Amino acid sequence: MSAGSLGAAVPGGSPGGSSGEVPGGAVRVGVRCDAGARSGVGHLVRCVALAEELVTRGVEVVFLGEVRDSPWARAQLDGRGLPLVPAPGEPAGLAALARELALDAVVLDSYALPQDTGATLRAAGLPVLAIIDGDPLGQEADLYLDQNLGAERRPFTLPGRRLAGARYVLLRDSVRARTRPPREPGPPRVLCFFGGTDSAGVAPRWADALNATGLPFSGTVVSPAPFDAGSITVIPPTDRLPELMAAADLVVTAAGSAVWELLHLGVPTALTWVADNQLIGYEELVGLGAAAPLGPSPCGEATGVLARLLADPAARDELGGRGRGLVDGKGRERVADALLALLPKRRLLRKPRIQP
Repeated sequence: MSAGSLGAAVPGGSPGGSSGEVPGGAVRVGVRCDAGARSGVGHLVRCVALAEELVTRGVEVVFLGEVRDSPWARAQLDGRGLPLVPAPGEPAGLAALARELALDAVVLDSYALPQDTGATLRAAGLPVLAIIDGDPLGQEADLYLDQNLGAERRPFTLPGRRLAGARYVLLRDSVRARTRPPREPGPPRVLCFFGGTDSAGVAPRWADALNATGLPFSGTVVSPAPFDAGSITVIPPTDRLPELMAAADLVVTAAGSAVWELLHLGVPTALTWVADNQLIGYEELVGLGAAAPLGPSPCGEATGVLARLLADPAARDELGGRGRGLVDGKGRERVADALLALLPKRRLLRKPRIQP
């Protein structure tokens, strides 16, 4: 869809009951992020969670960017009626697009944006929320969000307010509404996944590590590319992931955005990392004893950790118990409150709706 495809309909969301409610549903927020088979979908998933919260308050949300080679990622927007508008790469073009779409604020969630993107948007009169993972990468913003565990203890010297730590984790409706079912008898149920696309291509190797334990388990691996995993079931990316996570006795994954969902659900988790920015979260969770350490690759030591967890239900329960309660599920409400507080008190007139 092009930026000019504006329909004549009026936003139809009904305002929520939060203190950050928007009168008349007149506000429009743009979210600049990308997703794809190679780049992963973590940025999009956490922004979708924020979008869900904003929509309940009568805010219209439009995503700015592209989704490449991931039907699952595109379905996260289409299924929620969230439009996706192609966005120019250079800051001045993005600011011009923001004016064309009559945006009231912009959320930035990307490691690849030019450093002056936030500054250019702010100079154009737009409040900016930058979602970061530790290093803000030179991005200027009115409000920063670093939802990583322990972020509140790390130094931050940039101007602007920072929302830091697990208190501000963004969770989707499908996770917040989920509870863990009672444990079923039989071999432990193991779920293995690495983001929505397995952009690092590590799922087959970790499936091999699980099989190498020689212990009985019922396994499911999420992978966009099918492969032979022996007795482990291989499935493509799915919207059933929150359900599968909640039902698992053990999850093997990387320290990305899905970790916060697992913590909220209290699912025993064994962690690796597939990108440098995940190492901070990995070390925090392992240090708290809220996740089992697998290291960076499925070596013999990692296989031993998996074997111990498969053989010991009490050890798994201890992991899940330590993680549960670290993420209360209300982070997106706090972030939405802070973002909407940046907007001028005078609301703009109702705008033509952007058709998804």
